[in-house]
Amino acid sequence: MLAVQADGRRIDTVEGLANGNTLSDLQLAFRRRHALQCGFCTAGILMSCEDYLQREPNPTEDDVREMLSGHICRCTGYTPIVQAVLDVAALRRNERVVEEVNHA
Repeated sequence: MLAVQADGRRIDTVEGLANGNTLSDLQLAFRRRHALQCGFCTAGILMSCEDYLQREPNPTEDDVREMLSGHICRCTGYTPIVQAVLDVAALRRNERVVEEVNHA
């Protein structure tokens, strides 16, 4: 995308996923599942996964693989990435249930 196309729009970056020095749940899951690749595409994959999880809280493995199909990474078979995304989806669903109970 050209910079002029982003004029007036919000731009999120991978650095914004962390809270200061504390990695996000997604970043931690990537580390735990060894889903980090060479570094060239990891930032884009993390951002796609974060956006996806915000829109789809209950994905299946096939759903996650379909979402990732737009990325071309030669370092991986995507299995650790898929597992990391599914881990975070499950974690967030549990947290959401606890929050709803606490606010009721």
